Amino acid sequence: MQAPDTLVFKLSLAVVLGGIIGIERELRSKSAGFRTMILICLGAALFTILSQYIGAPNNTDRIASNIVVGIGFLGAGVIFRGERGVSGITTAATIWLTAAMGMGVGCGYYQASLLGCGLVLVVLFLFSFMDDALDKLNQVREYKIVYPYVKEQHHKYEKLFKHYGLTIRKRTQCKHGEMITGRWVITGNELKHHKFIDHILGDDQVKEFDF
Repeated sequence: MQAPDTLVFKLSLAVVLGGIIGIERELRSKSAGFRTMILICLGAALFTILSQYIGAPNNTDRIASNIVVGIGFLGAGVIFRGERGVSGITTAATIWLTAAMGMGVGCGYYQASLLGCGLVLVVLFLFSFMDDALDKLNQVREYKIVYPYVKEQHHKYEKLFKHYGLTIRKRTQCKHGEMITGRWVITGNELKHHKFIDHILGDDQVKEFDF
C-alpha cells in the first residue's frame, strides 16, 4: 500500500493539472470547464491507483484500461452537430488527454504528466492563433439570397461569387412566384467574403439576405 503522503501528493497533483487545463477551457466558455477537468483528472488518477491494488498481483491494469472507454462516452457528450458544422471536438480531445494525465499521475509518471500538460496548453493557447489565421484564409459561409426572377439572369449571383474569387461548394435554388430563393455554401478568404457581402448589401434587387 502506498504511503498516505504519496497518495495525497498524487491526488493533489491530479487536481492541479486538471485545474490548469480547466481554466483554459473555462476562459473560452466551453461545456467542460474548470471543475469538470479537475474531476476527470482526479478520477482517472484515483482509478489508476485503485487498479494497482484491486487487480494485484497479475492484473493491475484491469480497472485503468477501462478509463479510456469511459472517457470516450464522456467526450462524445460534448460533441454537437449544428447548422455550421461539428463543434466540441477539441474539448472532447482535451478531456481524453486530461484523463491520460490523471492516469500518468496515478502510475507515478509525474514528468510525463507535467510535460503532457505543458504541451496541451501550447496547443490550446498558442496554436489557436494559427487556427484563427487559417480560418481567415479559408472560411466556409452559407448565404441565402432572395431576389426577383429575371429571365436569363438567375445565375447572376453565382457569377458574382466567381468574380470575387469565392468557390461554390453546394447550391440549392427554388422559384416561388416571381421570386428566386438561393442558398449557397461558399469557401474563400475573409476579405473576399466581406467584399461580396458589401456588394450584396448595396444591391437594391435583393429582398432578403442571410449571411
